[in-house]
Amino acid sequence: MTARAMMVLLVVARSASAAQPTDTLDEVRKRGELRWGGDIQGGEPYAFEDPAHPGHVVGFEVDIVDGIARRLGVKARFTHCSWSNLVPSLERGDFDVIANGLEDTPARRDVLLLSRPYFIYAETLAVRKGSPFHSLDELSGKRVGTLNQTYAHDLLRSRPVDLVLYEGGAEPYLDLAAGRVDAVLLDNVVADRFGCGKQDLKCLPDDVARGTYVVGMRRADGRLQAALDGALRQMAADGELQRILEKWHLWDHRQSEPPPVAAVVAPKHDSAQIALFLDGAWVTLMLSVAAFVVASLLGVTLAVIRMRGGIGRVFATTYVELFRGTPLLLQLYLIYYSLAPIWKFDPITAAILGLGLNYAAYESEVYRAALSSLPKGQTEAAHALGLSSWQTLRHVLLPQALRTALPAMTNDFVALLKDSSIVSVITVVELTKRTSITAVDMRSWLVPGILCATLYLAISFPLGRLSRILEKRLHRDSDPRPA
Repeated sequence: MTARAMMVLLVVARSASAAQPTDTLDEVRKRGELRWGGDIQGGEPYAFEDPAHPGHVVGFEVDIVDGIARRLGVKARFTHCSWSNLVPSLERGDFDVIANGLEDTPARRDVLLLSRPYFIYAETLAVRKGSPFHSLDELSGKRVGTLNQTYAHDLLRSRPVDLVLYEGGAEPYLDLAAGRVDAVLLDNVVADRFGCGKQDLKCLPDDVARGTYVVGMRRADGRLQAALDGALRQMAADGELQRILEKWHLWDHRQSEPPPVAAVVAPKHDSAQIALFLDGAWVTLMLSVAAFVVASLLGVTLAVIRMRGGIGRVFATTYVELFRGTPLLLQLYLIYYSLAPIWKFDPITAAILGLGLNYAAYESEVYRAALSSLPKGQTEAAHALGLSSWQTLRHVLLPQALRTALPAMTNDFVALLKDSSIVSVITVVELTKRTSITAVDMRSWLVPGILCATLYLAISFPLGRLSRILEKRLHRDSDPRPA
Protein backbone atom coordinates (compact mmCIF):
# COMPACT_ATOMS: atom_id res chain seq x y z
CA MET A 1 0.00 0.00 0.00
CA THR A 2 1.40 3.39 -0.99
CA ALA A 3 1.85 6.28 1.42
CA ARG A 4 -0.81 8.21 -0.52
CA ALA A 5 -3.37 5.40 -0.07
CA MET A 6 -2.56 5.12 3.64
CA MET A 7 -3.10 8.88 4.03
CA VAL A 8 -6.50 8.65 2.34
CA LEU A 9 -7.57 5.77 4.61
CA LEU A 10 -6.42 7.69 7.69
CA VAL A 11 -8.46 10.75 6.66
CA VAL A 12 -11.55 8.58 5.99
CA ALA A 13 -11.15 6.83 9.37
CA ARG A 14 -10.85 10.14 11.18
CA SER A 15 -13.88 11.52 9.35
CA ALA A 16 -15.93 8.45 10.23
CA SER A 17 -14.86 8.72 13.84
CA ALA A 18 -15.79 12.41 13.96
CA ALA A 19 -19.20 11.66 12.43
CA GLN A 20 -20.09 9.28 15.26
CA PRO A 21 -22.24 10.87 17.98
CA THR A 22 -20.41 11.65 21.20
CA ASP A 23 -21.38 9.38 24.09
CA THR A 24 -22.99 11.30 26.98
CA LEU A 25 -21.36 9.15 29.67
CA ASP A 26 -17.93 9.92 28.20
CA GLU A 27 -18.81 13.63 28.10
CA VAL A 28 -19.93 13.55 31.75
CA ARG A 29 -16.66 11.96 32.86
CA LYS A 30 -14.60 14.25 30.65
CA ARG A 31 -16.15 17.45 32.01
CA GLY A 32 -16.23 16.04 35.55
CA GLU A 33 -19.86 16.85 36.26
CA LEU A 34 -23.32 15.37 35.77
CA ARG A 35 -25.75 18.09 34.75
CA TRP A 36 -29.30 17.43 35.86
CA GLY A 37 -32.52 19.38 35.39
CA GLY A 38 -35.33 20.08 37.81
CA ASP A 39 -37.89 22.72 38.77
CA ILE A 40 -37.32 24.39 42.15
CA GLN A 41 -40.90 25.70 42.02
CA GLY A 42 -41.99 22.18 42.96
CA GLY A 43 -40.71 22.98 46.42
CA GLU A 44 -39.80 20.84 49.40
CA PRO A 45 -38.79 18.00 49.51
CA TYR A 46 -37.82 17.54 45.84
CA ALA A 47 -35.34 20.29 44.92
CA PHE A 48 -35.72 23.75 46.44
CA GLU A 49 -33.72 26.72 47.66
CA ASP A 50 -32.48 26.39 51.23
CA PRO A 51 -34.23 29.15 53.25
CA ALA A 52 -31.12 29.50 55.42
CA HIS A 53 -28.81 29.79 52.40
CA PRO A 54 -30.54 31.50 49.44
CA GLY A 55 -29.23 30.31 46.11
CA HIS A 56 -28.25 26.88 47.51
CA VAL A 57 -30.50 24.06 46.27
CA VAL A 58 -31.33 21.20 48.64
CA GLY A 59 -33.81 18.31 48.64
CA PHE A 60 -33.97 14.54 48.62
CA GLU A 61 -33.41 14.38 44.87
CA VAL A 62 -30.40 16.68 45.25
CA ASP A 63 -28.93 14.14 47.70
CA ILE A 64 -29.75 11.22 45.41
CA VAL A 65 -28.16 12.80 42.35
CA ASP A 66 -25.12 13.75 44.44
CA GLY A 67 -24.81 10.08 45.44
CA ILE A 68 -25.10 8.96 41.83
CA ALA A 69 -22.51 11.48 40.64
CA ARG A 70 -20.09 10.48 43.39
CA ARG A 71 -20.26 6.86 42.25
CA LEU A 72 -19.58 8.00 38.69
CA GLY A 73 -16.50 9.88 39.89
CA VAL A 74 -17.93 13.32 39.03
CA LYS A 75 -19.82 16.18 40.67
CA ALA A 76 -23.51 16.98 40.19
CA ARG A 77 -24.62 20.37 38.84
CA PHE A 78 -28.26 21.43 39.08
CA THR A 79 -30.01 23.36 36.27
CA HIS A 80 -33.38 24.97 36.91
CA CYS A 81 -36.03 24.42 34.25
CA SER A 82 -39.81 24.76 34.38
CA TRP A 83 -41.55 21.41 34.79
CA SER A 84 -43.40 21.55 31.47
CA ASN A 85 -40.14 22.12 29.56
CA LEU A 86 -37.94 19.50 31.24
CA VAL A 87 -38.26 16.87 28.50
CA PRO A 88 -37.77 19.28 25.53
CA SER A 89 -34.80 20.89 27.31
CA LEU A 90 -33.25 17.47 27.94
CA GLU A 91 -33.68 16.53 24.30
CA ARG A 92 -31.96 19.71 23.11
CA GLY A 93 -29.01 19.06 25.42
CA ASP A 94 -29.46 21.67 28.17
CA PHE A 95 -28.59 18.98 30.74
CA ASP A 96 -27.79 15.26 30.84
CA VAL A 97 -30.62 13.84 32.96
CA ILE A 98 -33.93 14.74 34.61
CA ALA A 99 -34.50 13.97 38.30
CA ASN A 100 -37.55 15.87 39.55
CA GLY A 101 -40.40 13.58 40.53
CA LEU A 102 -40.27 12.11 37.03
CA GLU A 103 -42.77 9.26 36.93
CA ASP A 104 -42.26 5.96 35.13
CA THR A 105 -45.14 5.67 32.66
CA PRO A 106 -45.50 3.93 29.29
CA ALA A 107 -45.78 7.33 27.59
CA ARG A 108 -42.48 8.47 29.10
CA ARG A 109 -40.78 5.23 28.10
CA ASP A 110 -41.74 6.01 24.50
CA VAL A 111 -39.81 9.29 24.70
CA LEU A 112 -36.99 8.75 27.19
CA LEU A 113 -34.72 6.13 28.69
CA LEU A 114 -35.57 5.67 32.36
CA SER A 115 -33.45 4.47 35.24
CA ARG A 116 -34.43 1.92 37.86
CA PRO A 117 -36.79 3.42 40.51
CA TYR A 118 -35.44 5.35 43.48
CA PHE A 119 -38.82 6.05 45.16
CA ILE A 120 -42.29 4.44 45.22
CA TYR A 121 -45.16 6.89 45.62
CA ALA A 122 -48.92 6.56 45.98
CA GLU A 123 -51.58 8.59 44.20
CA THR A 124 -53.52 10.20 47.06
CA LEU A 125 -57.05 11.60 46.82
CA ALA A 126 -57.75 14.69 48.93
CA VAL A 127 -61.25 16.07 49.67
CA ARG A 128 -62.76 18.61 52.04
CA LYS A 129 -63.66 17.48 55.52
CA GLY A 130 -67.32 16.49 55.61
CA SER A 131 -67.27 15.70 51.88
CA PRO A 132 -69.57 12.85 50.74
CA PHE A 133 -66.86 11.52 48.41
CA HIS A 134 -64.80 8.54 49.58
CA SER A 135 -63.27 7.27 46.34
CA LEU A 136 -62.41 8.38 42.83
CA ASP A 137 -65.34 6.38 41.45
CA GLU A 138 -67.79 8.66 43.29
CA LEU A 139 -66.48 11.81 41.58
CA SER A 140 -68.14 11.33 38.20
CA GLY A 141 -68.93 14.75 36.72
CA LYS A 142 -67.13 16.56 39.55
CA ARG A 143 -64.18 18.97 39.32
CA VAL A 144 -60.93 17.20 40.18
CA GLY A 145 -57.60 19.00 40.20
CA THR A 146 -54.10 17.72 39.45
CA LEU A 147 -50.82 18.72 37.82
CA ASN A 148 -50.27 18.56 34.07
CA GLN A 149 -47.97 15.87 32.63
CA THR A 150 -48.31 13.56 35.65
CA TYR A 151 -49.51 9.99 36.10
CA ALA A 152 -52.46 11.39 38.07
CA HIS A 153 -53.35 13.47 35.01
CA ASP A 154 -53.27 10.32 32.86
CA LEU A 155 -55.51 8.45 35.31
CA LEU A 156 -58.07 11.25 35.48
CA ARG A 157 -58.26 11.64 31.71
CA SER A 158 -59.64 8.12 31.47
CA ARG A 159 -62.48 8.94 33.89
CA PRO A 160 -65.68 11.01 33.52
CA VAL A 161 -64.51 13.93 35.66
CA ASP A 162 -64.16 17.64 34.99
CA LEU A 163 -60.38 17.87 34.91
CA VAL A 164 -58.71 21.02 36.28
CA LEU A 165 -54.96 21.44 35.62
CA TYR A 166 -52.50 23.42 37.74
CA GLU A 167 -48.89 24.56 37.40
CA GLY A 168 -47.80 24.18 41.06
CA GLY A 169 -48.36 21.78 43.93
CA ALA A 170 -49.88 24.21 46.45
CA GLU A 171 -52.55 25.80 44.22
CA PRO A 172 -54.83 22.72 43.81
CA TYR A 173 -55.28 22.46 47.58
CA LEU A 174 -55.95 26.20 47.89
CA ASP A 175 -58.77 25.78 45.37
CA LEU A 176 -60.00 22.66 47.15
CA ALA A 177 -60.20 24.54 50.46
CA ALA A 178 -61.99 27.41 48.68
CA GLY A 179 -64.54 25.01 47.19
CA ARG A 180 -63.62 25.62 43.56
CA VAL A 181 -62.77 21.93 43.01
CA ASP A 182 -64.28 18.85 44.66
CA ALA A 183 -61.09 16.79 45.01
CA VAL A 184 -57.38 16.72 44.20
CA LEU A 185 -55.41 13.68 43.02
CA LEU A 186 -51.62 13.90 43.35
CA ASP A 187 -48.57 11.99 44.60
CA ASN A 188 -48.56 11.40 48.34
CA VAL A 189 -45.36 13.47 48.61
CA VAL A 190 -47.17 16.55 47.27
CA ALA A 191 -50.38 15.76 49.16
CA ASP A 192 -48.59 15.38 52.50
CA ARG A 193 -46.77 18.71 52.09
CA PHE A 194 -49.55 20.90 50.73
CA GLY A 195 -52.92 19.27 51.39
CA CYS A 196 -53.29 16.67 54.12
CA GLY A 197 -52.21 19.00 56.92
CA LYS A 198 -54.72 21.76 56.08
CA GLN A 199 -57.46 22.28 58.63
CA ASP A 200 -60.36 21.96 56.19
CA LEU A 201 -58.96 19.08 54.10
CA LYS A 202 -58.40 15.36 54.52
CA CYS A 203 -56.53 12.76 52.50
CA LEU A 204 -58.27 9.42 51.98
CA PRO A 205 -56.23 6.47 53.32
CA ASP A 206 -56.44 4.13 50.33
CA ASP A 207 -53.88 4.42 47.50
CA VAL A 208 -55.66 5.21 44.24
CA ALA A 209 -52.61 3.87 42.40
CA ARG A 210 -48.86 3.55 42.84
CA GLY A 211 -45.94 4.62 40.73
CA THR A 212 -42.20 5.22 40.85
CA TYR A 213 -39.83 8.15 40.48
CA VAL A 214 -36.97 7.59 38.04
CA VAL A 215 -34.15 9.45 36.33
CA GLY A 216 -34.82 10.34 32.68
CA MET A 217 -32.25 10.34 29.86
CA ARG A 218 -32.18 10.77 26.10
CA ARG A 219 -32.98 7.70 24.01
CA ALA A 220 -29.41 7.38 22.74
CA ASP A 221 -27.85 7.31 26.23
CA GLY A 222 -27.88 3.57 26.89
CA ARG A 223 -24.44 3.54 28.52
CA LEU A 224 -25.40 6.39 30.82
CA GLN A 225 -28.55 4.52 31.77
CA ALA A 226 -26.54 1.43 32.71
CA ALA A 227 -24.14 3.53 34.79
CA LEU A 228 -26.97 5.26 36.65
CA ASP A 229 -28.73 1.96 37.30
CA GLY A 230 -25.51 0.58 38.73
CA ALA A 231 -25.08 3.61 40.99
CA LEU A 232 -28.67 3.41 42.25
CA ARG A 233 -28.28 -0.32 42.84
CA GLN A 234 -25.20 0.34 44.96
CA MET A 235 -27.00 3.09 46.90
CA ALA A 236 -29.86 0.72 47.68
CA ALA A 237 -27.49 -2.10 48.68
CA ASP A 238 -25.32 -0.06 51.08
CA GLY A 239 -28.33 1.73 52.62
CA GLU A 240 -27.57 5.24 51.39
CA LEU A 241 -30.86 5.48 49.51
CA GLN A 242 -32.82 4.55 52.62
CA ARG A 243 -30.86 7.03 54.73
CA ILE A 244 -31.64 9.84 52.27
CA LEU A 245 -35.36 9.03 52.26
CA GLU A 246 -35.42 8.77 56.04
CA LYS A 247 -33.64 12.14 56.33
CA TRP A 248 -36.46 13.73 54.34
CA HIS A 249 -39.19 11.72 56.11
CA LEU A 250 -40.09 9.82 52.96
CA TRP A 251 -39.24 6.24 53.94
CA ASP A 252 -42.37 4.11 54.38
CA HIS A 253 -43.58 0.55 53.91
CA ARG A 254 -44.00 1.06 50.15
CA GLN A 255 -40.22 1.35 49.67
CA SER A 256 -39.76 -2.29 50.76
CA GLU A 257 -42.42 -3.63 48.39
CA PRO A 258 -42.02 -4.58 44.71
CA PRO A 259 -42.15 -1.54 42.39
CA PRO A 260 -45.54 -1.17 40.68
CA VAL A 261 -46.06 -1.15 36.93
CA ALA A 262 -47.94 1.92 35.69
CA ALA A 263 -51.10 1.16 33.74
CA VAL A 264 -51.28 2.10 30.07
CA VAL A 265 -53.62 5.02 29.45
CA ALA A 266 -54.80 5.33 25.86
CA PRO A 267 -53.99 8.74 24.34
CA LYS A 268 -56.72 10.88 22.78
CA HIS A 269 -57.36 10.48 19.06
CA ASP A 270 -56.13 13.26 16.79
CA SER A 271 -59.72 14.34 16.04
CA ALA A 272 -60.40 14.78 19.75
CA GLN A 273 -57.15 16.73 20.13
CA ILE A 274 -58.16 19.11 17.34
CA ALA A 275 -61.60 19.66 18.89
CA LEU A 276 -60.03 20.48 22.25
CA PHE A 277 -57.54 22.74 20.49
CA LEU A 278 -60.33 24.73 18.86
CA ASP A 279 -62.09 24.94 22.24
CA GLY A 280 -58.93 26.57 23.61
CA ALA A 281 -58.96 29.09 20.76
CA TRP A 282 -62.58 29.94 21.49
CA VAL A 283 -61.79 30.47 25.19
CA THR A 284 -58.94 32.82 24.24
CA LEU A 285 -61.13 34.89 21.93
CA MET A 286 -64.08 34.99 24.32
CA LEU A 287 -62.19 36.09 27.41
CA SER A 288 -60.11 38.59 25.37
CA VAL A 289 -63.23 40.30 24.01
CA ALA A 290 -64.91 40.35 27.44
CA ALA A 291 -61.75 41.66 29.14
CA PHE A 292 -61.33 44.40 26.55
CA VAL A 293 -64.90 45.55 27.06
CA VAL A 294 -64.14 45.89 30.79
CA ALA A 295 -60.86 47.66 30.01
CA SER A 296 -62.50 50.10 27.58
CA LEU A 297 -65.38 51.12 29.86
CA LEU A 298 -63.19 51.47 32.92
CA GLY A 299 -60.44 53.18 30.90
CA VAL A 300 -62.83 55.87 29.64
CA THR A 301 -64.08 56.45 33.19
CA LEU A 302 -60.55 56.81 34.55
CA ALA A 303 -59.55 59.18 31.74
CA VAL A 304 -62.54 61.44 32.39
CA ILE A 305 -61.89 61.46 36.14
CA ARG A 306 -58.25 62.41 35.58
CA MET A 307 -59.30 65.24 33.25
CA ARG A 308 -61.73 66.63 35.82
CA GLY A 309 -59.18 66.96 38.64
CA GLY A 310 -59.89 66.94 42.39
CA ILE A 311 -59.61 63.97 44.73
CA GLY A 312 -60.90 61.67 41.98
CA ARG A 313 -57.84 62.51 39.92
CA VAL A 314 -55.57 61.32 42.73
CA PHE A 315 -57.45 58.01 42.91
CA ALA A 316 -57.42 57.49 39.13
CA THR A 317 -53.72 58.33 38.86
CA THR A 318 -52.89 55.93 41.70
CA TYR A 319 -54.89 53.18 39.99
CA VAL A 320 -53.13 53.68 36.66
CA GLU A 321 -49.64 53.68 38.19
CA LEU A 322 -50.41 50.68 40.40
CA PHE A 323 -51.72 48.45 37.61
CA ARG A 324 -49.10 49.55 35.08
CA GLY A 325 -46.27 49.18 37.59
CA THR A 326 -47.02 45.64 38.83
CA PRO A 327 -46.94 42.35 36.87
CA LEU A 328 -50.17 41.00 35.43
CA LEU A 329 -49.22 37.57 36.81
CA LEU A 330 -49.17 38.92 40.36
CA GLN A 331 -52.52 40.66 39.84
CA LEU A 332 -54.10 37.40 38.66
CA TYR A 333 -52.77 35.51 41.70
CA LEU A 334 -54.13 38.18 44.06
CA ILE A 335 -57.56 38.23 42.43
CA TYR A 336 -57.92 34.45 42.22
CA TYR A 337 -56.22 33.20 45.39
CA SER A 338 -55.84 36.09 47.84
CA LEU A 339 -59.44 37.27 47.46
CA ALA A 340 -60.85 33.73 47.76
CA PRO A 341 -61.95 34.20 51.42
CA ILE A 342 -64.03 37.23 50.32
CA TRP A 343 -64.97 36.59 46.68
CA LYS A 344 -64.53 33.16 45.15
CA PHE A 345 -64.30 34.02 41.47
CA ASP A 346 -64.40 31.16 39.00
CA PRO A 347 -61.30 30.96 36.74
CA ILE A 348 -62.91 32.57 33.67
CA THR A 349 -64.37 35.46 35.68
CA ALA A 350 -61.04 36.02 37.46
CA ALA A 351 -59.21 35.97 34.11
CA ILE A 352 -61.58 38.52 32.54
CA LEU A 353 -61.41 40.72 35.62
CA GLY A 354 -57.62 40.52 35.88
CA LEU A 355 -57.00 41.29 32.20
CA GLY A 356 -59.69 43.99 32.17
CA LEU A 357 -58.40 45.80 35.26
CA ASN A 358 -54.83 45.65 33.99
CA TYR A 359 -55.56 46.92 30.49
CA ALA A 360 -57.91 49.62 31.79
CA ALA A 361 -54.83 51.42 33.10
CA TYR A 362 -53.34 51.47 29.60
CA GLU A 363 -56.61 52.36 27.86
CA SER A 364 -57.17 55.29 30.22
CA GLU A 365 -53.91 56.83 28.97
CA VAL A 366 -54.99 56.34 25.35
CA TYR A 367 -58.35 58.05 25.98
CA ARG A 368 -56.80 60.80 28.10
CA ALA A 369 -54.34 61.62 25.30
CA ALA A 370 -57.19 61.64 22.77
CA LEU A 371 -59.32 63.96 24.93
CA SER A 372 -56.36 66.26 25.56
CA SER A 373 -55.76 66.61 21.81
CA LEU A 374 -59.19 68.18 21.22
CA PRO A 375 -59.26 72.00 20.89
CA LYS A 376 -60.62 73.85 23.95
CA GLY A 377 -62.92 75.72 21.62
CA GLN A 378 -65.04 72.57 21.31
CA THR A 379 -65.95 72.73 24.99
CA GLU A 380 -66.50 76.48 24.94
CA ALA A 381 -68.79 76.25 21.88
CA ALA A 382 -70.82 73.45 23.48
CA HIS A 383 -71.30 75.46 26.67
CA ALA A 384 -72.29 78.49 24.61
CA LEU A 385 -75.03 76.38 23.04
CA GLY A 386 -76.35 75.54 26.51
CA LEU A 387 -75.00 72.01 26.83
CA SER A 388 -74.11 70.82 30.33
CA SER A 389 -70.68 69.39 31.14
CA TRP A 390 -72.05 65.83 30.89
CA GLN A 391 -73.81 66.56 27.58
CA THR A 392 -70.64 68.16 26.23
CA LEU A 393 -68.60 65.13 27.20
CA ARG A 394 -71.12 62.63 25.86
CA HIS A 395 -72.16 64.29 22.59
CA VAL A 396 -69.11 66.35 21.61
CA LEU A 397 -65.83 65.27 23.20
CA LEU A 398 -66.05 61.49 23.57
CA PRO A 399 -67.18 60.75 19.97
CA GLN A 400 -64.25 62.76 18.59
CA ALA A 401 -61.76 61.28 21.07
CA LEU A 402 -62.94 57.78 20.23
CA ARG A 403 -62.13 58.31 16.55
CA THR A 404 -58.61 59.38 17.47
CA ALA A 405 -58.12 56.48 19.90
CA LEU A 406 -59.47 53.69 17.67
CA PRO A 407 -56.16 52.68 16.01
CA ALA A 408 -54.38 52.49 19.38
CA MET A 409 -57.32 50.55 20.86
CA THR A 410 -57.03 47.98 18.08
CA ASN A 411 -53.33 47.51 18.79
CA ASP A 412 -54.05 47.14 22.51
CA PHE A 413 -56.65 44.46 21.82
CA VAL A 414 -54.10 42.46 19.83
CA ALA A 415 -51.67 42.79 22.73
CA LEU A 416 -54.34 41.68 25.22
CA LEU A 417 -55.18 38.71 23.01
CA LYS A 418 -51.59 37.48 23.27
CA ASP A 419 -51.26 38.35 26.96
CA SER A 420 -54.31 36.18 27.67
CA SER A 421 -51.97 33.16 27.57
CA ILE A 422 -50.84 34.03 31.09
CA VAL A 423 -54.25 33.19 32.59
CA SER A 424 -53.36 29.50 32.44
CA VAL A 425 -51.76 30.02 35.88
CA ILE A 426 -55.29 30.19 37.35
CA THR A 427 -56.38 26.95 35.59
CA VAL A 428 -57.90 28.52 32.45
CA VAL A 429 -57.17 26.24 29.50
CA GLU A 430 -56.86 28.78 26.68
CA LEU A 431 -55.11 28.44 23.33
CA THR A 432 -51.49 28.46 24.50
CA LYS A 433 -52.16 26.11 27.43
CA ARG A 434 -54.03 23.72 25.14
CA THR A 435 -51.06 23.85 22.78
CA SER A 436 -48.67 22.68 25.51
CA ILE A 437 -51.07 19.91 26.59
CA THR A 438 -51.57 18.75 23.01
CA ALA A 439 -47.83 18.85 22.34
CA VAL A 440 -47.23 16.53 25.29
CA ASP A 441 -49.98 14.14 24.15
CA MET A 442 -48.71 14.11 20.55
CA ARG A 443 -45.04 14.10 21.74
CA SER A 444 -44.22 16.86 19.31
CA TRP A 445 -44.35 20.66 19.40
CA LEU A 446 -44.18 21.16 15.64
CA VAL A 447 -47.80 20.63 14.57
CA PRO A 448 -49.45 22.11 17.71
CA GLY A 449 -47.08 25.09 17.57
CA ILE A 450 -47.86 25.80 13.92
CA LEU A 451 -51.60 25.46 14.55
CA CYS A 452 -51.41 27.75 17.59
CA ALA A 453 -49.50 30.41 15.65
CA THR A 454 -51.93 30.12 12.74
CA LEU A 455 -54.96 30.67 14.96
CA TYR A 456 -53.39 33.65 16.73
CA LEU A 457 -52.45 35.12 13.34
CA ALA A 458 -55.94 34.48 11.97
CA ILE A 459 -57.40 36.53 14.81
CA SER A 460 -54.80 39.30 15.08
CA PHE A 461 -53.94 39.91 11.41
CA PRO A 462 -57.40 41.25 10.42
CA LEU A 463 -57.30 43.51 13.47
CA GLY A 464 -53.91 44.84 12.42
CA ARG A 465 -55.21 45.55 8.94
CA LEU A 466 -58.26 47.28 10.43
CA SER A 467 -55.99 49.46 12.54
CA ARG A 468 -54.02 50.62 9.49
CA ILE A 469 -57.21 51.32 7.52
CA LEU A 470 -58.59 53.39 10.40
CA GLU A 471 -55.35 55.36 10.66
CA LYS A 472 -55.40 56.21 6.96
CA ARG A 473 -59.07 57.15 6.99
CA LEU A 474 -58.83 59.27 10.13
CA HIS A 475 -55.73 61.02 8.79
CA ARG A 476 -57.54 61.77 5.53
CA ASP A 477 -60.63 63.05 7.36
CA SER A 478 -58.59 65.29 9.68
CA ASP A 479 -56.61 66.82 6.80
CA PRO A 480 -59.06 67.17 3.89
CA ARG A 481 -57.74 68.40 0.62
CA PRO A 482 -59.55 71.18 -1.27
CA ALA A 483 -61.69 70.03 -4.13
